[in-house]
Amino acid sequence: METQTPDRSHVAELLRQHDIIPTHQRLVIAKALFSRRQHLSADQLLALVNQEHSEVSKATIYNTLNLLEKKGLVREVIIDPDRVFYDTYTIPHHHFFDVDSGMLMDIESEELRVEGLPKLPPGMIQEGVDIVVRIRHQ
Repeated sequence: METQTPDRSHVAELLRQHDIIPTHQRLVIAKALFSRRQHLSADQLLALVNQEHSEVSKATIYNTLNLLEKKGLVREVIIDPDRVFYDTYTIPHHHFFDVDSGMLMDIESEELRVEGLPKLPPGMIQEGVDIVVRIRHQ
């Protein structure tokens, strides 16, 4: 995984480009989140951010993640009601989920083909298909 630690001005510009006001706490969160292509839960992000900046609350983490998801900067990957990850790689793709380790790994969309999707209900359009392949060690 390639690390590209973004500087504060780059992160601020990224947020502004998506109509997000770059407050101090949003900058701290976004800088940690966008330091590389990764999948983080809100709790993992909170722990990462609070290693250096203990002033960020869990509510601020959730509010910022929800805003970033709404603005298209992260994708929400729901594994089950208790496990939600935020993915910094927003190009359509799928995932392996290691049920033993809790690790989420990317599957590029060209590596998987989906056929035979059901007819959509009247007035609906397809927004996307998200597949999570659950794996475990033998």
